[in-house]
Amino acid sequence: MTQFAGKTALVTGSTSGIGLGIAAALAARGANVLLNGFGDIEAALAVVRDAAAPVGGRVAHHAADVSQPADVEAMMRYADDVFGGVDILVNNAGIQHVAPVEEFAPERWDAVLAINLSSAFHTTRLALPRMRRAGWGRIVNVASVHGLVASAYKAAYVAAKHGLVGLTKVVALETARTNITCNAVCPGWVLTPLVQAQVEARAVSGGLAFDDARDALLAEKQPSGQFVTPEQLAELVCFLSSDAAAQVRGVAWTMDGAWTAQ
Repeated sequence: MTQFAGKTALVTGSTSGIGLGIAAALAARGANVLLNGFGDIEAALAVVRDAAAPVGGRVAHHAADVSQPADVEAMMRYADDVFGGVDILVNNAGIQHVAPVEEFAPERWDAVLAINLSSAFHTTRLALPRMRRAGWGRIVNVASVHGLVASAYKAAYVAAKHGLVGLTKVVALETARTNITCNAVCPGWVLTPLVQAQVEARAVSGGLAFDDARDALLAEKQPSGQFVTPEQLAELVCFLSSDAAAQVRGVAWTMDGAWTAQ
């Protein structure tokens, strides 16, 4: 498929988990892809290059720390220099910290908001001028069900994801008369490394087997009893980036196993 041939996608936080799944799906549809993130970069590049190989897209990586506005600016300049700019922007980078509000370290609060919310503002403000000149653009913010509902002990994450949904709506309004769209996807539990760590911690604290801890986690929130997969989310992002979704604007699209239906 060459649905996105000639387009360039930037996916933040894309060296593992949801972001890597999204990057590979966009590459498989012909987009040039700029990865961003830490960890095993070579392995991530190999996955996306394999996806891109049949359709001829190019793949690169930038190691910007998206909590730093100067790093984001450098990454966007790199995208301009290497690919001519960003057509599809997927703001996926995120971190988590869990603690009661009165014990929530201020530096942790600042870090979660910087990566989960402010980074999306900075990439968006820098991507929009080029999208306006090109007359086409897609922005997809990976929020969470926690952009719509709350859970205890996740003050910064919930605040950031609610803010990301709000930012999505504002950008959708400001681009409503253009061929630029902005939407958010709101997954429930996805077995990413972040959630894997939460399951493992629950298993240790409760003296449970991993599978039992996993099932208990799902039972609390997600009626389907199944994790959302990165591949499923990637297909949704591809749809929102397509011309078929040209009038899907400013939505917070849940993929949560009926979590928010309760």
